[in-house]
This record gives sequence, C-alpha cells and structure tokens, in this order.
Amino acid sequence: MAQYIRRRLITAIPVFFGITILVFLLVDLAPGDLTDLMGEGTSSTTEQTAMEAAFGLDQPLPARYVTWLAGLFHGDLGRSYHYGQDVSDLIAQRLGPSLILTGTGVLLAVAIAVPLGVMAAWKPKGLWDRLAHLFTISGSAVPGFFLALVAIFLFSVQLGWLPSSGMYRTVAGGDLPDLIRHLILPAGIIGVSNVGSILRQTQSACLEVMGEDYIMTARAKGLREGAVVVRHALRSALIPVLTSILTHIPHIIGGSVVVERIFGWPGMGSLMFSAVSGRDYNVVMGITVVMALAVLLTSLLLDVVYGFVDPRVRYGGR
Repeated sequence: MAQYIRRRLITAIPVFFGITILVFLLVDLAPGDLTDLMGEGTSSTTEQTAMEAAFGLDQPLPARYVTWLAGLFHGDLGRSYHYGQDVSDLIAQRLGPSLILTGTGVLLAVAIAVPLGVMAAWKPKGLWDRLAHLFTISGSAVPGFFLALVAIFLFSVQLGWLPSSGMYRTVAGGDLPDLIRHLILPAGIIGVSNVGSILRQTQSACLEVMGEDYIMTARAKGLREGAVVVRHALRSALIPVLTSILTHIPHIIGGSVVVERIFGWPGMGSLMFSAVSGRDYNVVMGITVVMALAVLLTSLLLDVVYGFVDPRVRYGGR
C-alpha cells in the first residue's frame, strides 16, 4: 500500500504544477490588469509604468511565475493588492465560513439523498422512487441562484422568518443561534442543489446490488427486509456512494460562489469573485492552490479507499 500511495503522489505532482501554470496563463490573458483599475483617471504613462513595476507586472510571464512559485515553496502566497493583507491570512479567514456553509449543505444533501436513494431502490416504481425522481429532476433542472432568490423572497421578504444576508446579525459576530438562523437558507440551497447527484448514485448502486445472489440468499434465510437492505445491500453499495460524496470535498473547500455572493456570506467563493473582478492575481492563485490541493488529495483518498477494498487496484497498471 505504501508503494501504491507513493506512485499516486508522484503522479499528482506534475498535475498540480500543470494546474498552476494553466491558471497563471489564463489570468495573464485576461483583458486589462490591476493597474487599469487602480489607475483609472490617471493619464500619466509614467505613473502607470511605476505601478506595474511596483507590482512586478513589468516582468515577463515566466519570470513572474517562477517568482510566485519560489514564494509558494516558502509558504508565501504574496499580498492582496486590494485588501493589503497576506493572501494566506485572507484564505485562513474565509476558509472557516466556507467550510461551515457548504459543509452543512453537503451533509444535509447526504442526509436526504442516501436514505431516499435506498428506499427508492428497495421499492422501485413506488412512492419513494417517484419522490427520488422528483428530487433528481428538480436539483438538475433548477439553477441554484434561482432557488436562492425564491427562498429570499419567500422566507425573508414575505414571511420575515430568516435573514437574507450575512453570517451574523452584526459584523462583530454573534452567538450560535444567530449563526444557525443565517445558515439555514444558504445551506439549504446548497443541500437541495447537491441532493440529485448523490441520490442518483445511491439509487443506482443499491439497485445493482439488490439483484445479487447473496441478497436473495439473505432473504431466503429469513432475515428481516430492513436488515437485508441496510446490512447487506447498503454496505456493498457504499463505495460508489462514498465516491460521489468525496467528490464534493473540493466544492466544500472552495465554497459556492453564487450562493455566497447572493447571501453575502464571507467565504472563499465571495473572495474568489472579488479577486477575479478586481484582478487581484495573488488571491486568485492562492485560492487555486487550495482548490488544486483539495482535488488532488480527494483523488488520493479515493485511490487509497479503492486500494483497501480491492487489492487489484493496488497492483494494476504497474
């Protein structure tokens, strides 16, 4: 297993650098640059040139990438042009709120999708199956931003039950009940948006397992139907279901840009939006590093899980 993990880590290294190079190139190809925004209304070419030199934007692209990469190896992601803070500090401040918001949303999606998917597979063409189909279609067809706007209009504007923006009532913070009240709407939107994919995978995996011989044998032995479904069918179907859930980890870390912007949630998604809009390149690259590491670590975790479950995965492709 150790050799298997080393092979996966070695494979992930060039992928990580490839992602950073691609994003760095795309940021450089974007029209305009930071000095265009900061120098609006400035007609002096000399001042524009001085600003470019101060931010290192007068250097060739390869030199700027090497400089940024050298800082990364020393744990320095640079400073934000817009906020005037270290990028690592900004990400640390925003990472917690994103984990709270999207983590709660995905946990809610799992709590709905897994039981409903199991019930739909247990009783095909029944009420649970139709309900699962409704959730799947709704989650896939209705955009998250539309659900967010409808939820704000209904529960905040019309009924006045829940706040429409922010993480707390005041900028200084608040207590746990205040956080929960602000969390209900955005986390609920993320949960509903993610139910469809997890539910689909759960139902499909359970349907495939329910037709296996050992399920029929368990039923023939007189085991209760609930025990057959939970102890045998669900346990055997957990690997593809776990895969579907683990693939949401990068989404949890990165946050939902649309939901965070609509609800004014101070997370990674809103930070990325502001950085892209303001051409704050260091922040964009810092968030890219976090997201790339999240994706690669998730992939490694899935490989390790598969390697434990099926030894053929470990020794295949040598």
